[in-house]
Amino acid sequence: MHDLVIIGAGPAGITASIYAARKKMDLVVVSENVGGQTILSSDIENYTGYQFITGIELSQKFREHLEQFEINVKEGEVATRVERVDDRIEIETNANRYEARTAIIASGRIPRKLNVPGEEEFRNRGVTYCATCDGPVFAGKDVAIIGGGNSAFEAVLQMMKIATHVYVFEATDRFRADPVMMEKAEKSENVSMFTKSKVVRIVGDRLVSGIDVEINGEDKHFDVGGILIEIGSSPASEFVRGVTKNETGEIVVDCRCATNIPGIFAAGDVTDVYAKQIVVACGEGAKAALAAFEYLSTRPQGK
Repeated sequence: MHDLVIIGAGPAGITASIYAARKKMDLVVVSENVGGQTILSSDIENYTGYQFITGIELSQKFREHLEQFEINVKEGEVATRVERVDDRIEIETNANRYEARTAIIASGRIPRKLNVPGEEEFRNRGVTYCATCDGPVFAGKDVAIIGGGNSAFEAVLQMMKIATHVYVFEATDRFRADPVMMEKAEKSENVSMFTKSKVVRIVGDRLVSGIDVEINGEDKHFDVGGILIEIGSSPASEFVRGVTKNETGEIVVDCRCATNIPGIFAAGDVTDVYAKQIVVACGEGAKAALAAFEYLSTRPQGK
């Protein structure tokens, strides 16, 4: 019986692990990888303490900090069930089973992909899933933004100020973003918007150089230096049983990162917390670990 099992080793999970280790809690960290979505970011310029760092480098810094403590990290394991049963939390993965007095869900989100040729090949080499993280990298370049909802148009409003030209491609017959956002984009002289536009492939050599799109049945090619895929993401929360989730599947938490199930806490992008940012996830992870420690300290051993 562990004090704590943490699901996920992205910014929230790693920070929670470090805080829990400093509290001398008996913990296990279960995660497919170390770094989470940070690995997907190419250049990061808004993480406190670093004026510039790549996602891979920041992930390595996270790993190095984690390795300063004797934390049992089960890398490569994927959680399949987390559930409170009587006075314990049961955690099942694709490889093991654990029991704990508390659990922190920090499993993050899964970006939706286009699943077209070139997408994986050029990920972090011109293809990104986070305009806030990577947008400044494409300053002075032509870029393509894929998507028609609010997240896509938030990227458009950001990129139209720094990119040479912004092409927006939406697969359906209409954009779904807030009208005010679309009006701002439509008034910009360096934004071109297309509906009924299906991405066929992403092309390039060492870096992205263009995108092939089928628009109203006609094949077209666009020379771009960056492709921002903003077709949404899904919280990785389906394996957690009993907790309250909102309409999009995010785990609902209070200001102490507690869920409606005693002993189960959640932190970072998997929750309904405002702003999906690395620095926010780190703060939430710290809160979750402190809350879990306080939860245990106020209960008799074994409860």
